[in-house]
Amino acid sequence: MERRRRKVGGEVRLAEYRSASFAFELSDGIALITLSRPERKNALTFEVYSELRDLFRLLPFAEDVKAVIITGAGTDFSSGGDVYEIVGPLTEMDVPSLLSFTQLTVDVVKAMLLAPQPIIAAIDGVCTGAGAALAMASDFRLATPRARVAFLFNKVGLAGCDMGSCAMLPRIIGFGRAAELLLTGRFMSAEEGMNWGFYNRLCPPESLLDEAKQLAQSLAQGPTFAQFLTKRMLYMEWSMPLSEALDAEAQVQALCMLTKDFHRAYEAFLAKQKPVFGGE
Repeated sequence: MERRRRKVGGEVRLAEYRSASFAFELSDGIALITLSRPERKNALTFEVYSELRDLFRLLPFAEDVKAVIITGAGTDFSSGGDVYEIVGPLTEMDVPSLLSFTQLTVDVVKAMLLAPQPIIAAIDGVCTGAGAALAMASDFRLATPRARVAFLFNKVGLAGCDMGSCAMLPRIIGFGRAAELLLTGRFMSAEEGMNWGFYNRLCPPESLLDEAKQLAQSLAQGPTFAQFLTKRMLYMEWSMPLSEALDAEAQVQALCMLTKDFHRAYEAFLAKQKPVFGGE
């Protein structure tokens, strides 16, 4: 895989990033990751996992990326780990090798959560297993009425606690609903996903990507430093007592009041204009 990166002030630019295992585009600050194995319902391979982890780990240093969209080629998001290229080899591995793989999968999720940019999953068709986990780890989820999500790990003899599912899914849709999906492995319909809060909105298939891009563009034009802190606090405060969370929010908000974007918003209000944010 070729990764030509130009460092700027300790940061990197991904304008010339070239992917070996999925499609990558960067335009107007919006990074579009497309899982590109439609003939296999965009099933994941060891290489896809590794490159997703490495790419998401670059995002905190990518000054030219303001928002990220992850989607699938064709009519499906992702069917999860490829049966022949991942599941088969896993049956022949020893414990250290298996642990190395499962650590790789959770490292993808960790890198997504730590990325300062908002991540939008645009979901159509099949979204199962690790594909469902990638959608879950995104900050926004847009889907079509034909989207079908299933955390079907128990269907292959595995626990439902995969890639953070037992920690994150109950926080998104509630404990009882998450327990049902993780223990039965059944599909969640698009209507259920919308009613339960898994999806932010449902879109016609033909406009799914356009709506994801519009959302990404609106986020990219916002106060990106403040958005980064909002995303970070959303996840950090999961494990904080309320009193600590309140104190942490006070400190973060005071920091935001020192930014140029805060002053830009104030000056724009006085001038009765829409603020133009710069991300600092």
